[in-house]
Amino acid sequence: MSDPQTSYHYNVIRRAIDAIDAAGGTPLSLEELADITGLSPAHLQRTFSAHVGVSPKRYQQYLTLDHAKSLLSENFTTLSAAHEVGLSGSGRLHDLFLTWEAMSPGAFARKGGGMTIRWGWFDSPFGLTLVMGTDKGICGMAFAAETGEEAAMEDMVSRWPNADFVEDPTVLRPWVETAFGADAAHLSKAPLFLTGAPFQIKVWEALLRIPSGHVTTYSEIAQAIGSPKAVRAVGTAVGRNPISWLIPCHRALRKSGGLGGYHWGLPVKRAMLAHEAAEQAANTPAPARASA
Repeated sequence: MSDPQTSYHYNVIRRAIDAIDAAGGTPLSLEELADITGLSPAHLQRTFSAHVGVSPKRYQQYLTLDHAKSLLSENFTTLSAAHEVGLSGSGRLHDLFLTWEAMSPGAFARKGGGMTIRWGWFDSPFGLTLVMGTDKGICGMAFAAETGEEAAMEDMVSRWPNADFVEDPTVLRPWVETAFGADAAHLSKAPLFLTGAPFQIKVWEALLRIPSGHVTTYSEIAQAIGSPKAVRAVGTAVGRNPISWLIPCHRALRKSGGLGGYHWGLPVKRAMLAHEAAEQAANTPAPARASA
């Protein structure tokens, strides 16, 4: 997205994440968070709530490590049953990205040979984001807040070393705006173009079945793709997901409730989970009060 306010807000949240980690589980007051983020308490409360949808206090709860454990106990998705009960496709991103296509094994083996990949940098709710795409859809998305721009670019380019790369953010912009919450009524649906080995594609397809605001485990993914003993290989495939956020690898956790790893940095993963939890809370109607 072109609005630099999105990265500004992520940087505010990033400072809050660091402070919450340093506090070791001790809740921080609005005044303390305001001092850390360099805003007045009133300004922080107002802008934070407008951007995230919930108060800094509630969002702080979503950023704690205990939130991952509560997600597993309350919003755990059994992937083998997700499709049958209609969960696949229930999240907003699933509605926006209903179409996806996988690169053929032969094309994958050519490592991008004959492909033209367009790329551009965009502001997002999770900091500066590199997006790449072919004429078939978005094929890459990298978050540079923790890794840096150069490392993010090198990582993406190394996945398709024989492709031709062309800087062209204008072509990608409508897809990117759709991905990060623009008014979908004015945009066509954006496709995804998955580029990976067959096993990786199966793992990423399973990830696409996890609804927004829900999580699953690496072992559950292994069960869902028919390889229950391949938990480690599943973890590797999750980490190699080239389209983070849209293929929601951030929703895969350890059985213990630990976050596991994240290719673009654990602070980004925590911010994504908190962002979805806040969005879900903001969109859930308050329970009706009983009449006297």
